Amino acid sequence: MMNIEHKENGEIERDKREEQDKKDEGDYDHHQLGGPTRLQPWTKQITLRGIVASVILGCIYSIIAMKLNLTTGMTPNMNVSAALLAFVFMRTWTKMLQKSGISTVPFTRHENTMIQTCSVACYSIAIGGGYGSYLLGLNKKTYELAGGASSPGTYKEPGVGWMMGYSFLVCFIGLFVLIPLRKVLIVDYKLIFPSGMATGVLINGFHSQGDDIAKKQVKGFAKYFSASFLWGFFQWFFTGKEGNCGFAQFPTFGLEAWKNMFYFDFSMTYVGTGMICPHIVNISLLFGAVISWGIMWPLIGQKKGDWFPPGLPESSMKSLNGYKAFISIALILGDGLYNFIKILYITSRSVHGRIRTKNLNPVIEKKVSEEEQKQYEIFTRETIPMSIGGTGYVIFAIIAVIALPYMFPELKWYYIIIAYIFAPSLAFCNAYGAGLTDFNMAYNYGKIGLFMMAALAGKKDGVVAGMAGCGLVKSVVSVSCILMHDLKTGQLTLTSPRTMLVSQAIGTAIGCIVSPLSFFLFYKAFDIGNPDGEYKAPYAIIYRNLAILGVQGFSALPKHCLQLCYGFFAFAVAVNMVKDMLPKRIGKWMPLPICMAVPFLVGGYFAIDMCVGSLVVFIWHKVNAKEAEPMVPAVASGLICGEGMWTLPASVLALAKINPPICMKFLTS
Repeated sequence: MMNIEHKENGEIERDKREEQDKKDEGDYDHHQLGGPTRLQPWTKQITLRGIVASVILGCIYSIIAMKLNLTTGMTPNMNVSAALLAFVFMRTWTKMLQKSGISTVPFTRHENTMIQTCSVACYSIAIGGGYGSYLLGLNKKTYELAGGASSPGTYKEPGVGWMMGYSFLVCFIGLFVLIPLRKVLIVDYKLIFPSGMATGVLINGFHSQGDDIAKKQVKGFAKYFSASFLWGFFQWFFTGKEGNCGFAQFPTFGLEAWKNMFYFDFSMTYVGTGMICPHIVNISLLFGAVISWGIMWPLIGQKKGDWFPPGLPESSMKSLNGYKAFISIALILGDGLYNFIKILYITSRSVHGRIRTKNLNPVIEKKVSEEEQKQYEIFTRETIPMSIGGTGYVIFAIIAVIALPYMFPELKWYYIIIAYIFAPSLAFCNAYGAGLTDFNMAYNYGKIGLFMMAALAGKKDGVVAGMAGCGLVKSVVSVSCILMHDLKTGQLTLTSPRTMLVSQAIGTAIGCIVSPLSFFLFYKAFDIGNPDGEYKAPYAIIYRNLAILGVQGFSALPKHCLQLCYGFFAFAVAVNMVKDMLPKRIGKWMPLPICMAVPFLVGGYFAIDMCVGSLVVFIWHKVNAKEAEPMVPAVASGLICGEGMWTLPASVLALAKINPPICMKFLTS
């Protein structure tokens, strides 16, 4: 009897494998270019299990992104990690069901693309929605850090309701702005959108690689996720109820270096982030930390009583913190302005070249492969009506014009109309530039909106209007650019553009709900915005000071700060120019000023963590490059997600007033 049952089970499993192989072959047929393509209807590409997986992954990455935003403001591109985790999650789930004898629909590259798009759209709201920058900069603590009653503007305390409503109003409109131009950007202009292309190639690779590699990735992710989570749990016991306790404050290089923010803080999140980021990003962060905390701040600190009054606290904008904030702003603006002009030049030159040659269809320029022809055919066949783009944009603009002045009385209705008149052209320029260079310059367009709104509204209302208006422009430009990257991914995986738009809309809606909730989890549990604490939220004070600059001009700066700002602004421009002029093999090692700016405010500890991650990847590639290539994203994702998920129970414990039992500190003997 046992043998018969075993045989029947074996036959069932064999039949399932044969059925799976046939379905996989059908899926592979999507990429065969001779004969008709059997493409799933777009409604079948969006699945209930895919939406559930997207919600889970979107929530996980939103919490991780929010933590990164509120600690250092540095968030890596996690698209590859999201695509990998979607693959690992769904492949594991389908295998478990099959082993349990439950029949299930095969997991296809279309569903993988849909989950990746939805989850990325979700956590993109946490990264780019302003929760760690211009929205947090409106709160009372940041207002007081920027000078309080002696500085222009007022404050608005965070609230779940208005933040959720604001996110829906300013983010959803970005989905519609470039829909009429999707064919022009991707098919006619044939822009590559490097991040979208890389994700598409990666997803295709996942579904064509052998099971052995997939199993290694799953095991690697699970192993390092568990280790990272348990390490976060173990560390918690030593953090005490006071500040400066635990392994996160370990004076690795001595107490003097620790006082100047140079130490390894045992953060697996930032080690994993360093494994994902390019080496030059991590080197630039460390270089910025050495320049600022190793040289400049100790020297400027000695000028107390000469350059700034001795009685002021260090956190005052008229004291040492003012130099930290405004010099980092100068680096960011110098780098941003150079790249902004560079991208505009590349964009205008490219468009002018096409118009001059009257050749708007690059397919005529060179013979495309049969595979590319099939991708273009499917991309153009699954049309999105242009009326959806125009109607959606107008409807959401009208709602924003009516609703936003109620949230922010300083933001007049005609400011919003002006912003949305210019937004489509800005979104096109940004998407075109990103398609050529992979630079999403939305934060620079947002700063332009901030300065314009602050200047228009004047001294009394300018600070609040500038920061709220910044989100209007930045969100439209950013969301529309992310959609173009995702459409490029969909083109390569032969996923319907309709699927991509609906997935992006679902992810954006989830993000607009999850992001404010995850923000308030941190806001209520931890001391957000404390310049001496773990959650420094450096970009909140940076954006508030940008708005103050827009209202007051250079009179807001401490003594000699303007001259230092000029110098670092020029340095940022010069470094970028030298980088572009030198041969690529040399220029690629020039530091990135925008990365250097972050440790100016935060310190060097996280840069050391990220350099450790870089070192691990470098050694791994030297020892076994073949193994490192598929495993680095899996291991890095495990490290990031494990400690990131520990943040959730740690926040609940903090809200319940349950404090760690031990405070581990290091003192001089």
